[in-house]
Amino acid sequence: MMSLMPLLKDAIRPALDYALPPRCPGCGAIVAADFGFCLSCWSGMEFLGEPCCARCGVPFPHAMGEGTECGACIADPPPFDSARAVLAYGDVARTVALRLKYGRRIGLARLIARQMLRHVGQADADPPVILPVPLHRWRLWGRGFNQSALIADHLGRLTGLSVEKRALLRIRRTLPLRGMNPKARAQAVRGAFALAGGHGLTGRRVLLIDDVHTSGATAAACARILKQGGVADVRLICWARALPRDGAD
Repeated sequence: MMSLMPLLKDAIRPALDYALPPRCPGCGAIVAADFGFCLSCWSGMEFLGEPCCARCGVPFPHAMGEGTECGACIADPPPFDSARAVLAYGDVARTVALRLKYGRRIGLARLIARQMLRHVGQADADPPVILPVPLHRWRLWGRGFNQSALIADHLGRLTGLSVEKRALLRIRRTLPLRGMNPKARAQAVRGAFALAGGHGLTGRRVLLIDDVHTSGATAAACARILKQGGVADVRLICWARALPRDGAD
């Protein structure tokens, strides 16, 4: 019976595409395939990668040499070992993040996870464990899901890496950070995270998953707790990040 499923899907796909055609995650225009962006949205997306700061991932105008860090990271090193993002924070990246987070378009978590794959790296003898940035239980109850956990689950299925959603806890509810300056954000998340007893992360490498990286206050607070708990290496991967030029809130 299982062998018939692909054939059935292929048979009904034209009807589904006619009734519910695939749409661009950025603007809603009809596109050729699921999770595909239209040309206009694709042209407006700024993908991030090398060359960039070895620590925070901010793009460099040209190659600076392996391991080179930006001036900000040299002056005030963040507690995470590296941070990478799929996209620079912009109209399309923001729309996808908001549709997932507040529009309940949970299928977008799979799209985001697939785009994150290039930042995961190659499998080795010491595979990392995937941890989503947690929500406080009150916010989780109100929203019904943690968008970072949905992304983490898909990334775990795509990579075969284990996903741990109970080791890192958000023990204090915080006000929404949107609109706060970096100093206020850092103050707001201070003491908001903790590790569960018997977390089992000592000596492990961690991929910390979040949707949007703005000032880095949340990621830094999580990484600081993880390092204090004995985690050997913390790498942040997110969907979009605000670049220094953006001033995104």
